[in-house]
Amino acid sequence: MQRTTEKIVTLSPLAIERVKSFIAKDQKINANGLRIFVMPGGCSGYQYGMVLENEAKRDDISWSESGINVYVDVQSAKLLEGASIDFVETVQGSGFKIENPNAVSSCGCGNSFQTEGESAHGHSHAEAEEEGCACGCGGH
Repeated sequence: MQRTTEKIVTLSPLAIERVKSFIAKDQKINANGLRIFVMPGGCSGYQYGMVLENEAKRDDISWSESGINVYVDVQSAKLLEGASIDFVETVQGSGFKIENPNAVSSCGCGNSFQTEGESAHGHSHAEAEEEGCACGCGGH
């Protein structure tokens, strides 16, 4: 059963503008929203993901923000609650930047993070550092 709730994640006005732009350009899937999720991976244990989506899945938490629908699965919601997403443009490139209060450490690029305790891979942050960063950003 799909749940509508208050925002789990806050999107900045620029992030919303960019998502709307991507939705307008993507005619193939007829998307009307943004799915934000967390999955095991990256050098710190978890990594963020975002895709355009045309409907909520059965157990999603969803809400509307400035004209776009936002979908988050229940497991990801636990790791994303209170996070904010912005779109940044720098000399080095542009993209979405996630600030997550649940992350106790993150990779240098900000795409991978770890919560209190162990990573999604079942090892400590110190062990992850010994193994090296798998995302190619060059460190934590």
